[in-house]
Amino acid sequence: MNNNYQNQVNINHYPGHMAKTRRLIREKYDLIDIVYELIDSRMPYSSKIKDIYNVIDNKPKILIMTKKDLCDMKITKKWINYYENLGNKVVVINLNDDKEYKKIIDLTHEMMQNLQEKRANKGLKDKTIRALVVGIPNVGKSTLINKLANKKACDTGNMPGITKNIKWLKTPYNIELLDTPGILWPKLDDQNVALNLASFTSIKQEILPVDDVAVYILKTLNLYYKDILKERYDLDNVDDMLEVYEKIAKKIGAMRQGEPDYERISNKIINDIKMEYIKGITFDR
Repeated sequence: MNNNYQNQVNINHYPGHMAKTRRLIREKYDLIDIVYELIDSRMPYSSKIKDIYNVIDNKPKILIMTKKDLCDMKITKKWINYYENLGNKVVVINLNDDKEYKKIIDLTHEMMQNLQEKRANKGLKDKTIRALVVGIPNVGKSTLINKLANKKACDTGNMPGITKNIKWLKTPYNIELLDTPGILWPKLDDQNVALNLASFTSIKQEILPVDDVAVYILKTLNLYYKDILKERYDLDNVDDMLEVYEKIAKKIGAMRQGEPDYERISNKIINDIKMEYIKGITFDR
């Protein structure tokens, strides 16, 4: 058990399907009317694709902040204001609330109104709006698509890499959706971004040591959410990480031959976020 995690990370992480996704999006570019870019409300900076504009250029875009029910809305609102001040149309939704999807549908038709009016003036019927759905892994793309398509069109799961292919899907709202696998940028060279992505299961667990991720979660909770740290783990601080692990080990029965089972404890801490036992947190500041 290492009491200090690395100050720098430099991870090359670019699976083949991500490179393929970028290429296919460029091939479909002329067919796309609007882009739905999804980011996680708990990490509104870390979950934003760094070079997204290299892929979508100047297409109209809605920034959809998912998992509203899991974030610290007070902090996330600052990010909403930040992105709106940059000129983004922002919608914040709880993926489990069927009523909230109407915000996306209504805003889409509002943004496409000029296009439809031009067609009407030429005597043409309304165009079926084609929306590209894009985001990092495990941000809720498949859940969003299933809700809008009113069916289980995509597999879902709280782990990265569920969607593998790119495909068009119809909805009842005169909108077609282009589903894409999660995209990450080639190099994760920002320590906090990499650890945030790992904390919220947007990169595969084996990419960073589980101890590093779990320690980061505990330290972040200690910094911003002492009440959650106390309620969930009965901890007042995390000054001595070995002592912290021993306390958690005794609490959950994870001692092995008189020593804490560090890997089991680390996995439990990560799973507490993954399984949504810990809510009301936003790690990006």
